[in-house]
Amino acid sequence: QVQLVESGGGLVQAGGSLRLSCAASGRTISTYTMGWFRQAPGKEREFVAAISGSGGNKYYADSVKGRFTISRDNAKNTVYLQMNSLKPEDTAVYYCARSPTARAMAVLEYTYWGQGTQVTVSS
Repeated sequence: QVQLVESGGGLVQAGGSLRLSCAASGRTISTYTMGWFRQAPGKEREFVAAISGSGGNKYYADSVKGRFTISRDNAKNTVYLQMNSLKPEDTAVYYCARSPTARAMAVLEYTYWGQGTQVTVSS
């Protein structure tokens, strides 16, 4: 079993930045793909970014490419999402998740999820 706890969410003005963290406990995440997803009210959960176990491969949704950066520190069992140039449409609950599958970008490919952290971007 692994527990994932997100932090770093909050309220920010458009154009601002936030850094989300996802701390894992119970098991190492170093050999797993880690991903960030988000879910806005009334919408389905959607892929944001993913990173391979080594950190060598990163994948992004088109909507965040060039603004968000995913990274990981396996020594700390933690994954990060640096979000810059935030827009009101980035408002959502952000979730981190773990997948045994390489290049995982679909919700169903992830088996463990955190509880989420709210990100609100005001215009």
